Amino acid sequence: MPVEESKEKENCTQKEGCCVKKKHRDSEEYKSLIHRLNRVEGQVRGVRSMVEEERYCIDILTQVSAIQSALNAFSKELLSNHIKTCVVEDIQKGDETVVDELCDAIKRLMK
Repeated sequence: MPVEESKEKENCTQKEGCCVKKKHRDSEEYKSLIHRLNRVEGQVRGVRSMVEEERYCIDILTQVSAIQSALNAFSKELLSNHIKTCVVEDIQKGDETVVDELCDAIKRLMK
């Protein structure tokens, strides 16, 4: 098996017949991302409670806006980490396809 193919398989797992990329994160990055997601999860549960309690629409919309801001902050942190690690490493290895992947990701985030 060629070295490139061997390394690629180390970074992938088989799931439903396709290759799924994986990325190891250091503990600090992991904790920060999980903390942000836990906060978003709590906010979503809060909005659900507000709907169940028949709270005023504007109050609910205010909380939804806060959730969107929290998700944007999560995306910014994850994107920044991705650029500093994955993108830089792939470019240094001569794989510039990661730039197209990054551009596509940015387009999706900016919808």
